[in-house]
This record gives sequence, C-alpha cells and structure tokens, in this order.
Amino acid sequence: MPSAYALFRKAILTEQQVVCNYDGRPRELCPHIIGHNRSGEEVVLAWQFAGASSGRLPQWRCLRLANVSDISLRKGRWHEGGSHRSEQTCVSEIDLDINIHVRKRR
Repeated sequence: MPSAYALFRKAILTEQQVVCNYDGRPRELCPHIIGHNRSGEEVVLAWQFAGASSGRLPQWRCLRLANVSDISLRKGRWHEGGSHRSEQTCVSEIDLDINIHVRKRR
C-alpha cells in the first residue's frame, strides 16, 4: 500500500480531493504543498473544505502525515483558499507545490 506521502503527492499532481482521518476526525481536503517541516516530519498544507474540525470550515490546515489514516483520493471540484496574506510556514522543505510544479507546466 502506498505511503501517506505518496498518496498526497499523487493527489497534488492529479488535482484530486483527499478523504482521510486526521487526529480522529474525518477530513475532506485539497492538498497544495507537500514536503517536510523544520523537524524533518512529512507535512502537507491543505485546504479543508468539509468534514469535522475544531474550528470553522473551510480553512487551511497543516497536517503531519504521521497522524493521517484511511486515505482515499477522489475526483471532484478543486478547492483552494482565498488570497494568501502571509507566507505559509507549514512546509519548510517543499517537495511539490501545486501552484509552482503542476499549474505552471500547463
């Protein structure tokens, strides 16, 4: 079975939604940036548009992939947040960014 990292990376490359559990809550997300944080953990910056949350939805989420389970990809409308007022601090070592590596190729 592919790793969480491989599945989220594939979702970015193919612009598919991710349905998963994170910290015991069901999430529906569109991942935008994947890589590693300053501690070397695998992380993803994603726009959560549905599912359960401790705060309002939709919103940006920084997920530690070690805490993600029951991952599946699905086709559907691509969701993204509004303007970025500040630089993201979730992913310090970027492997893949949908806006740079995927969409700029078109």
